[in-house]
Amino acid sequence: MSGFSRTGTLLAVQNVRKEPTVTRRIALAALAMALLTTGMSVTAGERVEIRLRGHYYAEPATVRVIVIVAVEPDDHNRTLRLAADGDSMFRSSEVPLAWSDDKRLHTIEFKNLAAGSYTLTAEVLSGNAVLAMDEQELIVMGR
Repeated sequence: MSGFSRTGTLLAVQNVRKEPTVTRRIALAALAMALLTTGMSVTAGERVEIRLRGHYYAEPATVRVIVIVAVEPDDHNRTLRLAADGDSMFRSSEVPLAWSDDKRLHTIEFKNLAAGSYTLTAEVLSGNAVLAMDEQELIVMGR
């Protein structure tokens, strides 16, 4: 005898399957297609632009983001912030802008992103305001 009784009231059954359901996969694929067919970039005067090699990644994802900063060199434009805001994960990175080298391309890598939908946001910040911003969506598919 195993010591467990089979009588009583069932309170809950936990689904131990970690694989996404077919419905979830179809929903993610439909969302991905919608993102591809619509304009994904929201810019403020096209002063900052996010460039990705793709918008769909496999978990755990390493996403290399290239940010083009086309803001006039100014001591008030002090920081470039890139954030990946997902369903269950948030990551961000800040790069100080040094205008003496006139660097316009910045490459930032987010490693080990979990499955989910993410909004990437690039912002050029002054001491107290957002001067320019761009957003793009990306999807990390689970196994």
